Amino acid sequence: MKKVQRAAAAALILGTATACSGGGETTATDSSAVAEPVMVLAAASTRVLNEDIDSMSELELSFVNAGSSTLVQQLIDGSPGDILITADKATMDRAVEAGVVADPRVIATNHLVLVTPQDNPARITGVDESLRGAQVVACDSQVPCGRSTEKFVEKLLPGLEFVSREHSVTDVLGKVTSGEADAGWVYSSDALAAGDSVKVFEVPGAEEDPNEYLAAVVSASQRQQDAEQIIELIDAKDADTMWTEHGFTPSK
Repeated sequence: MKKVQRAAAAALILGTATACSGGGETTATDSSAVAEPVMVLAAASTRVLNEDIDSMSELELSFVNAGSSTLVQQLIDGSPGDILITADKATMDRAVEAGVVADPRVIATNHLVLVTPQDNPARITGVDESLRGAQVVACDSQVPCGRSTEKFVEKLLPGLEFVSREHSVTDVLGKVTSGEADAGWVYSSDALAAGDSVKVFEVPGAEEDPNEYLAAVVSASQRQQDAEQIIELIDAKDADTMWTEHGFTPSK
């Protein structure tokens, strides 16, 4: 298996997220001889797919996983990338409107769940009144998981307060697994990845109203044909097992 190259989201924000393979700085001569990896800018919740996608592709890939809105803003600000994957349509629409991507397609869906630490010290019993007064965390309203959370909270527990709002669903999960929070709203894929470290409660209606994950080729990409090939690969029937094993639902 090729080594998966991951560019940290923080490095991208600082403008230094050019994919590296650990061999020092790339000179102008080197870059003309060796093609740069195809850079996949993907929603934080898809980080669990990186190795599988890498193993499916014959191309060298690098991954930047962060909140969808952060990735779109970086593209708008001129940061590099070849493929954008967002965790909802609204964020992808923003990228389309800004002209940084075109012709996105739905590749999978994911739905919200509530998680607590496995020992559930606050004795949460589900998406119910037991959450009031507890240390509950959620994503920021600027990112897809935050918008979805607000939609369900408004319907199920109006007025529920959060002790913190995080930049990505990964950060929410981290607060719960570390014991800093009594409960957090994350995607089913994140809960699955957390395994025995969390207790999972279904959110009523969430499975019937999931977030759509969309992929698109970055307009400024120098590897558009390769990027389109990778999107075709992860949206093919052969990729369905990959999605389902990680808690997503593949596109129809």
